[in-house]
Amino acid sequence: MPTRHELSTRSVTTAAKEQVKHTMGQPMKIAQFLKPEDVISDLAAANKPQLLTVLSRIAAGRLKLDADAISSALMQREALGSTGIGDGTALPHATITGMTAPFALFARLQRPVDFESVDDVPVTLVCLLLMPPERNAEHLSALAAIARRLSSKDCRTQLRNAKSADALYAILAQEAP
Repeated sequence: MPTRHELSTRSVTTAAKEQVKHTMGQPMKIAQFLKPEDVISDLAAANKPQLLTVLSRIAAGRLKLDADAISSALMQREALGSTGIGDGTALPHATITGMTAPFALFARLQRPVDFESVDDVPVTLVCLLLMPPERNAEHLSALAAIARRLSSKDCRTQLRNAKSADALYAILAQEAP
């Protein structure tokens, strides 16, 4: 017959396993990788390369990484196919050596930019996502979280009408119904 300690250890182990299952089964939340200070309400860019360069510089400053390395990784990813997902939104993303956690930067543009999107609609909402190379599952989960949020017409309308970066963040971080 198991001792009280063995029973206690088993129940803690079972509880821990259940918690891991529960956590792993949950979709990633935008607030896990996007911080309020990483939201820009009216970013100016004339074209896609300039937009990616500006976003790379901002991200590099926040992450203390090389802006050219980030820009190069983003341009290489874009060469595979546009990350313009339609309805005026884009999700440029790349894996970056030297990172330890996911990082996002969201920008609403002052004027639409041709992003060679799947529907040829110029982009006004952009979410840059950078990830460490060894965290593929997390990368996909973060991409899915932001894509789910931006797939909502209501969300996109709210983002385009928001009055401040704080309001943009609140809309993005809000859990979809």
